[in-house]
Amino acid sequence: MSAEHSTDDLASEKLETKRHAAKVLRRLKADYPEAPCALVYRTPFQLLVATILSAQCTDARVNLVTKDLFRKYRKPADFASAPIRELEKAVQSTGFYRNKAKNIKACSQGLLERHGGKVPKDIDALVNLAGVGRKTANVVLGTAFGLATGVVVDTHVGRLSRRLGLTRQKDAVKVEQDLTRVLPKKEWIEFSHRMIYHGRSICSARRPVCDECSMKKFCPRVGIES
Repeated sequence: MSAEHSTDDLASEKLETKRHAAKVLRRLKADYPEAPCALVYRTPFQLLVATILSAQCTDARVNLVTKDLFRKYRKPADFASAPIRELEKAVQSTGFYRNKAKNIKACSQGLLERHGGKVPKDIDALVNLAGVGRKTANVVLGTAFGLATGVVVDTHVGRLSRRLGLTRQKDAVKVEQDLTRVLPKKEWIEFSHRMIYHGRSICSARRPVCDECSMKKFCPRVGIES
């Protein structure tokens, strides 16, 4: 195959994926017109802490923990000065609590030392804080500040994106790269929220209910046994 034909084929495949992504977007908007973030928070800092706690933990569990946590610790200074054992006990039920407590304390110290105790509206500054990766940074920037810096790729978004044929990648960063190439930037924030709702209600990991899915006519069902 010539280089010219190879380039044409890639361009055609990308165009087809964009068209397919547009169908997915339309159905998600129709099915989940209101899809707020499932984590309960009042400030960008609270959302940052809650998102760190959400790793390998359900949002429902995180919300139970943060209900009491945010009564006792309200600002970065409160977390930064808290004894580490006290923090560990407070977040223990979210799993991996030692690492999470250490990261939240260090992240709070970093906010105080480098950002005046404020959550920065910059993805590079955010990912340089302890315990903050691209997913967490995208959640905070998109949900708290309305800044579309990328697409949040959690387990639901990654799983559904592969099943729907929007990506073949398994690495979250590479999945995000594929999604940002085929989705309009203005849709990046809400797309993730809607995919998460769809993953919970219809396209679950173990038993997707494809017969009830509004996308069954055009979903390739990649990796799903018939």
